[in-house]
Amino acid sequence: MAELPDAVEQVRRMHAPFIHAVVGALRDRSNLPELMRTLAAAEQQGWAGMAAAVRQIVAGKRDATIKLGLDEEDRVIVDAVLQGLENPASLPALDRKPDGRAAAPGLAAMIAAAGHGDAKALAVLADMAEQMVRAGGDMARLGGMMRRLVNGERDADLLMKGMGPLGRQLLLDILSELGRAGLH
Repeated sequence: MAELPDAVEQVRRMHAPFIHAVVGALRDRSNLPELMRTLAAAEQQGWAGMAAAVRQIVAGKRDATIKLGLDEEDRVIVDAVLQGLENPASLPALDRKPDGRAAAPGLAAMIAAAGHGDAKALAVLADMAEQMVRAGGDMARLGGMMRRLVNGERDADLLMKGMGPLGRQLLLDILSELGRAGLH
C-alpha cells in the first residue's frame, strides 16, 4: 500500500490555492484587493483567526507571534505562507489533491477514543466537527453526526441519508475502519 501523506501535508494540499493566492498577492501587490475580499469571506465562514494572521503578514509581520491562538490547521496554513515567501519552491503543488484515504483511519481512531472516554480526543473531534460544519455540504453532515458516531451509531443507511457520493464513501470508510480495528 502506498504511504499516505501526513496531516500537515494534507492541510497544505487542501489549502494550496489559498496559500498560493496569499504569496502571489504579496509578490504582486496589485492582487491585494482580491486577497482582502477573500479574507473578508473567510472571516464570514469562521476563519477569523487565520484571516487576522494573514493580514499581519500582509502588514509585514513575520515572527511566530502571528500564530498565537490559531488552531493547528490555521498554523499549518500560516507556516506554508511564510515558507512560500522565503522560498517559492516550498509552496504546495496546485495539482495535488488531499488524499481522502488518510481521513477515515484518523477520524475512526478519534471517534473510538472519544467513545471510550478520552477527553482530549473528544475535544479534538469537537473542533474538527465544528470546522466540518462550517465547510458545508457532506462535510457539514458528517461533522453534525460526530456525536452519534461517538455514541456508537453504526447504521450506514441511516447515517448516509442526504449525503452525496463522496460523503457516503468517506462515511463508509470510517465505519469500515471502526469495524476492522474493532473500534466499535
